[in-house]
Amino acid sequence: MAFDYKKAYKEFYLPPRTPGIVTVPAMNFLAVRGQGDPNEENGAYKQALGMLYAVAFTIKMSKMSKQHKLEGYFDYVVPPLEGLWWQEGVHGVDYARKADFQWISLIRLPEFVTKEVFDWAIREATEKKQQDFSTVEFFPWEEGLCVQCMHIGPYDDEPATVAAMAEYAKAHGYQEDFGEGRFHHEIYLSDVRRCKPERLKTVIRQPIRRAES
Repeated sequence: MAFDYKKAYKEFYLPPRTPGIVTVPAMNFLAVRGQGDPNEENGAYKQALGMLYAVAFTIKMSKMSKQHKLEGYFDYVVPPLEGLWWQEGVHGVDYARKADFQWISLIRLPEFVTKEVFDWAIREATEKKQQDFSTVEFFPWEEGLCVQCMHIGPYDDEPATVAAMAEYAKAHGYQEDFGEGRFHHEIYLSDVRRCKPERLKTVIRQPIRRAES
């Protein structure tokens, strides 16, 4: 059976629909940075996703290669797409200003993927796809203390879930902690092309810290 991060780490990928506190450890990701409305047809966001998945599956399918066996490789399910979102001058995110979004799109990497393996995957994808993958980054990140919740429904309905998370955090002695390296974070568990908007499953995380007394 292929290793599935969603099943092995349910506390990070399958939280309940009620808010909770979680400490997220260091992980490595594939990442592409950009800005603008993610819904723009053939826009930067859609192009970023294409690049991320191309490199992610280059690594996963390396098991088929006779020339390049990756040390420590284990078969796995490619983890879900994730996104970090912010806007200049905005505390958290303003869903009404999608054109102002700054974002980092992410896919988690399995533990055997070192920077050297990443560099190989970029070269391999570039050669096979005849495409420039230079904007794809090796992105180590430790998210730390957060409040999180499973949101079910359209993305535009997320503000109510975010408000409930903020209220929960405050009631438990925490406050939001947006800033350098700390972002509104979403993990997309549903395929938007195949899932009705009211059934979309999205993990939402917000950075927090202990409230000042």
